[in-house]
This record gives sequence, C-alpha cells and structure tokens, in this order.
Amino acid sequence: MQKQIIIAAILGVLLLPVSGCSASPDINIVKKPVIFDQEREQLSLQYLKERHDIDTDKAVIDPKMIVVHYTVIPTLEGTMRAFNEPKLPDFRVAITGASSLNVSSQFVVDRDGTIYQILPEETTFARHVIGLNYCAFGIENVGGDENTPLTDAQLNANIELIKYLKNKYPEVEYLIGHQEANQFRDHPLFKETDPNYRTEKSDPGTAFMEQLRDKLAPLKLSGAPQ
Repeated sequence: MQKQIIIAAILGVLLLPVSGCSASPDINIVKKPVIFDQEREQLSLQYLKERHDIDTDKAVIDPKMIVVHYTVIPTLEGTMRAFNEPKLPDFRVAITGASSLNVSSQFVVDRDGTIYQILPEETTFARHVIGLNYCAFGIENVGGDENTPLTDAQLNANIELIKYLKNKYPEVEYLIGHQEANQFRDHPLFKETDPNYRTEKSDPGTAFMEQLRDKLAPLKLSGAPQ
C-alpha cells in the first residue's frame, strides 16, 4: 500500500509540468520557399539600414505585430511567381526607388486554406508594409478582388495561424490589416527614414478584419492607433 502511494506521488510530480504547459495549437504549415539567396539577404539588410535605420548583420524581424494582406493575384502559382525573385520586377517602378528588394511575406494562405511558409524561417525579414517590416509578420491571402473574394477557408486558416504565432511569440501585441498601417505613422514602432514614402492600401478589407478580430478577441491583440 505504501509502495503504491509512493509511486502515485512520483507520477503526480512527473505529470505536473506536462499538464501545466500551454501546448501550441495544432497547425499544418507547408514550406514552399521563394528564392532567399545571398542577394536577397543583402538587399534585406540594406532595406533594414536605409529604410528602418537598423544596422544589423542578420535579416530577421523583432516580432511585435501581425499584418494581414491580400494579393489580388487569383492563384497560388501567380502569387509565388510574384514573390519568388530577390529583386522587384521592372514594372513596379512606383516602389523601386525605395529599394529594389522584392516584396514578400512570411506566410501565404491559399484559397483552400492551406498555409505556406515561403521564407527560410518564420522570423526571416520580409518587405510587405512600409515602416513596420522590421517588427511584423506578414500573412498574404491569395486573391481578394471581386472575382476571387477571400474565402471562409482563408478566414479560418488566418485565425489558426494568428493563434499559433501569438502562442509562439507572446511579444506580439498588434493585429492589423494592411489598410491600417498608416495609422502607425506617429507611433514609436513606425520606422521609415523618408517621411514622404507612403502608400494607401485597402487590403484585406474592413469586413475580413472585423471577422478576424471577433474570433480572436480572447488573444487581446491591439489594433491600429486611432
């Protein structure tokens, strides 16, 4: 009897740390990398220095927020082609002046809800939001125009991905849509060396962000400054 009590006590002690841990959400992220060679890394480091005034030898972010986008490109294949090359294509002259680094994000969500990680690591630097790239995860959703509206599967995938990121990176404080990024212009997190470098965005739309925030309310993520 005494032996059984001792064994039960030992098992209880051993089980306590497991039952007390907060497990990561069960999520499937498929790796589908774009080109991230020495050229892209150097362009990323150059962007961090010239645009964000951050001098570093490693092209990674300091996660503080999640920015949700849509691509308007109707297919995953087209989206991957757009992000794949290290340098911007010639037709994107409007933003080439700021840097020749191609745009991308850490994650892409296809219309069927499949989540892809397209950079080598989750915290690898990506150019996707002016002034905030250095501290922001980017989630790009395939489609988004009137012919390819964002799907319920994408909404659910975004919810699960954001839960996963917040669980893994508790320092993440903000969740915003790309269209809300300019509201950070007077915020300490906003770092852009050229005060005239701004763009107006509409993605992923107010309705999509309202649905995300409603479902993710328990995470208590802040939105953009009002």
